Amino acid sequence: MYSNNLFKDKIALVTGGRSGIGYAIAQQMLQLGAKVIICSRKDEPLQKAAEALSEYGTCLAKSCDIRKTEEIQALAEFIKTECGQLDILVNNAGGQFPALAEYINDKGWNAVINNNLNGTFYMTREMGKSFFIPQKSGTIVNIIADIHRGFPGMIHTGAARAGVENLSKTLAQEWSEFNIRINCVAPGIIESSGLGTYPPPIQAMFDEAKEDIPMKRFGKVEEVANAVCFLASPLSAYITGISLYVDGAQHLNYNKMGLAKVIRSFMS
Repeated sequence: MYSNNLFKDKIALVTGGRSGIGYAIAQQMLQLGAKVIICSRKDEPLQKAAEALSEYGTCLAKSCDIRKTEEIQALAEFIKTECGQLDILVNNAGGQFPALAEYINDKGWNAVINNNLNGTFYMTREMGKSFFIPQKSGTIVNIIADIHRGFPGMIHTGAARAGVENLSKTLAQEWSEFNIRINCVAPGIIESSGLGTYPPPIQAMFDEAKEDIPMKRFGKVEEVANAVCFLASPLSAYITGISLYVDGAQHLNYNKMGLAKVIRSFMS
């Protein structure tokens, strides 16, 4: 679909790039000519992922906890030393767990908010100050979720992702004077390694829910990567502050209560 040199001479950072959607994004950017840095918390699997991705181009890796500003700053210094610049940031790292609101304690709530919202802001702020603002150029794509009609069964990540969407709209305006574009990609249910982390009753619910998605299937990681690469590229040069849903129209008419009902069934 894209020219093989679409990202020639561009440096891209993909957080959470060692597996799933993040891995697919890193792979596609490499195939389109970018030099890619991936980061995540666990160094050993991260390095293995970078080694595998190096088949497609130059891929570097550095462990980083996006919840810790000092580690993000160390990552920025690593990028300066190894690459000298940063052109694209994909905020893909995050995590959550299925739970009804009344069962989420302070620790669980804060962990998801700190990871998905705070971590995204910290990474965006530090890479903005270190690279994009001084360069007066940069592109940021934030991975959120299907939050169009709320997120029953995952109120913590729904709130966090909504926060990321709003900070993206805000920074799209504040940072436009620096020629920085910021957009979001909102995946629906995607066939990735992440689906396997849910308990069997929830996985069974997902299988049944496939029929409720207008396109009658789940998405593929490559389809999310396609959307990210479009928004990160010059093909979308006049697009900023939007959320692009990659979900087969799931956000328009899907029964959002399915997950919450499954959780309540084995909690009661």
